[in-house]
Amino acid sequence: MQACTYLIIGAGFGGLGMGIRLKQSGQNDFAIWEKAGDLGGCWRDNVYPGAACDVPSHLYSFSFAPKKDWTYKFAPQAEILDYMRECATEHGLRPHLHFKHEVALAEYDEARHRWQITSADGTTIEAKYLITATGQLNRPAKPNLPGLSSFNGPIFHSAEWRHDIELDHKNIAVVGTGASAIQFVPEIAKHAKNLTLFQRSAPYVIPKPDRKYSAMEHWLLEKLPGAYVLSRLKTYLQYESRFLGFRFLKQAMGFMSWSWRRFMHKEVDDKALRTKLTPDYDMGCKRILIANNYYSTLAQANVEVNNTGIASIDEHGIVDGKGQHYPADIIVLGTGFKATDFLSPIRIKGRSGVILNEAWESGAEAYLGINVHQFPNMFMLYGPNTNLGHNSIVYMLESQINYVLRAVAFADKEHASAIEVLAEPQRSFNSTIQHDLKETVWNQGCTSWYQRDDGKNTVNWPGFTFQYRQLTKAFNAENYDLSTL
Repeated sequence: MQACTYLIIGAGFGGLGMGIRLKQSGQNDFAIWEKAGDLGGCWRDNVYPGAACDVPSHLYSFSFAPKKDWTYKFAPQAEILDYMRECATEHGLRPHLHFKHEVALAEYDEARHRWQITSADGTTIEAKYLITATGQLNRPAKPNLPGLSSFNGPIFHSAEWRHDIELDHKNIAVVGTGASAIQFVPEIAKHAKNLTLFQRSAPYVIPKPDRKYSAMEHWLLEKLPGAYVLSRLKTYLQYESRFLGFRFLKQAMGFMSWSWRRFMHKEVDDKALRTKLTPDYDMGCKRILIANNYYSTLAQANVEVNNTGIASIDEHGIVDGKGQHYPADIIVLGTGFKATDFLSPIRIKGRSGVILNEAWESGAEAYLGINVHQFPNMFMLYGPNTNLGHNSIVYMLESQINYVLRAVAFADKEHASAIEVLAEPQRSFNSTIQHDLKETVWNQGCTSWYQRDDGKNTVNWPGFTFQYRQLTKAFNAENYDLSTL
């Protein structure tokens, strides 16, 4: 059986960042198992037309692997994926990457204080530490619509884009209006004969302040000491301030709502269409989206917005909630991801044989979003309640990565072979999280991908990111049990 000190699951931003920091700290005994045939996570999978980031480039990149020559203020998908590949190569991660290694089972061996990990094809490896970096947006959510399987034409999710399908002069039906849909709808509407957008809930869409970096800006960023750091800091503070409106100064959302309405009215002349595009929930309760061409696209003659719901799908198209049939040659699902199904479908068995998904029957939770009681030597990156609605997840990942390094360093110093968070700190931490979430705009009555079916928000962090960094700045030894063989 293969063996290593660290087994990292996933080669997206979290897994790559963890690998780079291990290398930088002088540790090389690790493997990164990735279920797909390449690295990149969601930036490998989401190759739909128009795919791009909605966090500025300088902030959506590692502080310890800076890139100063981004083409746009908001990087497109291909450039982000190239950056991740460059990071893997330049920081020596290639020998540690193992593709087509989908983890099926991870089981903790109490007698030996080791994790036994098994892939879907039966490959096994043993590791002292298990680090999960599977992300929250890696499993497409597909609607269970009556007759879906009876449709004669191509039907695919935006995260599984079919580039072999010809879109020109076709009747295209799009289901869903999330962050992906607002990017690909304007692109495919250019080709479609007719495009019908089936909208369950209208999103708030505000302008995207995107543009190319000029040659002068690239020169300054490269040559002027501190220019890149200042750019990151300015962007960080600008985005961090938005959380004030999400929790403490909800009246500030009133100004944002006014700005949104002004933008929509500028883009859409038709009053009936504006009514359809007006959300029925407070701004910020669901993810606020950014795009410059979404509303103007929906106002085009070959585009129709339907908000009456979907009754069924037949072999030739979609029947809406009022019984009207819409012919379709192609159906595209822009229905998001199973964000609350953390670590599924991996079966993780901890101490005393407890199964993680059973321990999480009432919703995923972890101390700092990183450690779970009864699962020694296991660390999560981008775990429960560490997602953001206002800033860069890469910043959060760096906080978590550094905390993992501090935890392991402490265990090594104490000559401990196992480290496990205690039950009470985990309970107390998550009680505080759920209390704080009730004070946020995300708890204003809407349903979103932040929540489970029972309404519990297991996804978002209810504070400033600098508060989370402060919490993870030092390893909290008093909240853990250390043991030796």
